[in-house]
Amino acid sequence: MLLKNLLSATLLLAATAATAQNRHEYLLDSNWKFSKGDVPNAAKSDFADAKWQTVSVPHDWAISGPFDGNNDLQVVKIEQNQEQKATQKSGRTGGLPFIGTGWYRRKLAVPGFGPGQRAVLVFDGAMSDPHVFVNGKEAGHWAYGYNSFSLDITSLLKPGDGNVLAVRLQNQSEASRWYPGAGLYRNVHLVVTDDVHIPVWGTYLTTPEITAAQAKVNLKTTVETPGGKPQPLRLETEIRDAAGKVVATTSTELANGLTFEQSLTVPQPRLWSPETPVLYTASSKLYAGKVLKDVYKTTFGIRSFKFEKGVGFSLNGQVRKFKGVCNHHDLGPLGAAINTAALRRQLTLLKDLGCDAIRTSHNMPAPELVTLCDEMGLMLMVESFDEWKAPKVKNGYSQYFDEWVEKDLVNMVHHYRNNASVIMWSIGNEVPDQSNANGPIIAKRLQDIVHREDPTRPVTMGMDRYDDDFKYGIVNVVDIPGFNYKPHRYGDALAKLPQGFLLGSETASTVSSRGVYKFPVEKAKQKQYPDNQSSSYDLEACVWSQTPDEEFAAQDESPNVMGEFVWTGFDYLGEPTPYDEKWPSHSSYFGILDLAGTPKDRYYLYRARWNTAQPTLHLLPHWTWPGREGQTTPVFAYTSYPSAELFVNGQSQGRQTKGASNEPQSRYRLMWKDVKYAPGTLKIVAYDAQGKAVATEEVKTAGAPHHIKLVSDRTALTADGKDLAFITARVEDKDGNLCPDAAQSLSFAVSGAGSFRAIGNGDATSLESFQKPQMRAFHGQLVAIVQAGSKAGAVQVKASSAGLQAGAVTLQTQTGSAGK
Repeated sequence: MLLKNLLSATLLLAATAATAQNRHEYLLDSNWKFSKGDVPNAAKSDFADAKWQTVSVPHDWAISGPFDGNNDLQVVKIEQNQEQKATQKSGRTGGLPFIGTGWYRRKLAVPGFGPGQRAVLVFDGAMSDPHVFVNGKEAGHWAYGYNSFSLDITSLLKPGDGNVLAVRLQNQSEASRWYPGAGLYRNVHLVVTDDVHIPVWGTYLTTPEITAAQAKVNLKTTVETPGGKPQPLRLETEIRDAAGKVVATTSTELANGLTFEQSLTVPQPRLWSPETPVLYTASSKLYAGKVLKDVYKTTFGIRSFKFEKGVGFSLNGQVRKFKGVCNHHDLGPLGAAINTAALRRQLTLLKDLGCDAIRTSHNMPAPELVTLCDEMGLMLMVESFDEWKAPKVKNGYSQYFDEWVEKDLVNMVHHYRNNASVIMWSIGNEVPDQSNANGPIIAKRLQDIVHREDPTRPVTMGMDRYDDDFKYGIVNVVDIPGFNYKPHRYGDALAKLPQGFLLGSETASTVSSRGVYKFPVEKAKQKQYPDNQSSSYDLEACVWSQTPDEEFAAQDESPNVMGEFVWTGFDYLGEPTPYDEKWPSHSSYFGILDLAGTPKDRYYLYRARWNTAQPTLHLLPHWTWPGREGQTTPVFAYTSYPSAELFVNGQSQGRQTKGASNEPQSRYRLMWKDVKYAPGTLKIVAYDAQGKAVATEEVKTAGAPHHIKLVSDRTALTADGKDLAFITARVEDKDGNLCPDAAQSLSFAVSGAGSFRAIGNGDATSLESFQKPQMRAFHGQLVAIVQAGSKAGAVQVKASSAGLQAGAVTLQTQTGSAGK
């Protein structure tokens, strides 16, 4: 693993310095100057940037808005959505002002840098087309905004602290199908080493043989020397377990060449899995004679997996199906700017859901996500591209494909091939090249590149053109055939595929708005309403897609379908289907959780199926319907129990059992379709397989809004200036019932050792700023994000609204790693 435990840009990594004075790693996160627009001479060292905005990186220049339907207005026919003609898409990329040029500048202090050392900049991602300048000279550039890259800047540095780093970024119009973000939205690092060193992503670790008694670990380590000349070197490597105990060591001499190959044996290995995410660390010390030149750490997990004909996918010898979601890279109200605390919250919610896998749709992920998946136990399909040679949008990746595709794939694989969480690589999503004879040729070329760089993992892709996939033969090329939205074709595909298995690489695309229920309740596709919302009865899907239950049934009936990746885990900015032609919708409706990370009803439908360790019992809709008295108001229950009985004000509505009919929905949810609304109490009693009553839930009719209740996901934060707490504000009646139609504007005040960061309510039609500390509640709820300061202390958070009792919560920031 690269760049662990980075400190701020002005501090030395103490642990590394103690062992190898020649490797210093810095995080360039503070004191950046930013300006929107293509500023002449901004690359020059002596350019006057004092009046520019001071920002911290990661930074997304566009998330502050304002929203406008004319931002990146696209007139396009979306073929993958089965559209027959071009129409105007106002919110396709979120309606945010990300298009254009931006400049970032900062001083670049390199303490003690001098002869015999190397300096390398590492960009985890920069949106987009970054050109990097050091002291007025271009150090290099990278075209693809999602990929990580490194640049050696040794020759451009001057002695002392007078160096200047500048980065120019430019986002084109019609370059994306979703909100891509803008700027230095991922971290930037400076790595200073001896000129004899292990380079960025310089190790490749595999575990080819694993038994209960021992695991064989192969480690290939590349070294770089002045002029690339071989010289006598020695590499000492030790492996430590999660407790820090040394479990294996080796020492290897290198007289010729620049690559060490080492083999170590770990006794009684503890295996990595989503249930047991155990990690090891290989620490390699590079010597020239008795002089320590470098120390490099590689974090890894020991696990085995197979994809077998007639069996499917197995991990550590156990057959299982992927319970996965697709996720875009934005973090809702935070935009595309990466934040570890926000990612950890997302993964915590997904783990509670029972999710065990993520597809990084449709691009390379942030390294923080991959690290967290290693640590928390989620398997990854790391994806690369949304386009090959045939374009989907005017200025997409197709313009870079010929020149950059191999470089992009090599960087992606080298960056993440040591990570335990990474199970497979994806070379593309719904590429139009499926529909011509060149598609299989391209697919083989890309797969061969990936196999060359990492022979240990299979390659997949998301395919949506089923007939063409077989007609032109691309399905026969990829290791794992991945089909998007084709549950009704699984049987036919399995009868034809030589691999003998397939993957639901993208499924469902069910749409819903949290807290919104539409009547009559009916299954529908591409359904639209005047308020630009979708019903949370979870029966509405897109024209190309299905309800969750239809996919569940196809998975259950096809053992060789190796699971699914639902579109999507979280709502994301852009692609507001089915309202992409109706402004002001600017974010998706696909999520199992909304844009603010609040679970929708659908969360519990998946949880009932996926989380086998904990019971689930969830009722919908809410039970506050003034004006619907006596009208049919269906009630659904999402539960892990096989049956339940429903009561309205104590009167039984009957007992329902899963699978009572052949309708797919009846197999996975309990439905009372003829309930008449009457104010009062909705109660459900769940029964286990033996008919014993084991759980209950009640939903009561809410009274008038009375107070605001604040609930924080965490109360202890790290005082690092970056850690976050997500505070849910609920508008409740005097008895503590959620007021489901409350839409009051709530104002937040944050004082003490923290500050307000952002806010979101999950409403795809809201044009209120994410950056201002006030917003209307959406169906009684919203989420405020509070950021820890850099000093320990208490943080007071207060929410107020006219006519309501204020809500308050106190957080505590601490030095160290509090609350993680």
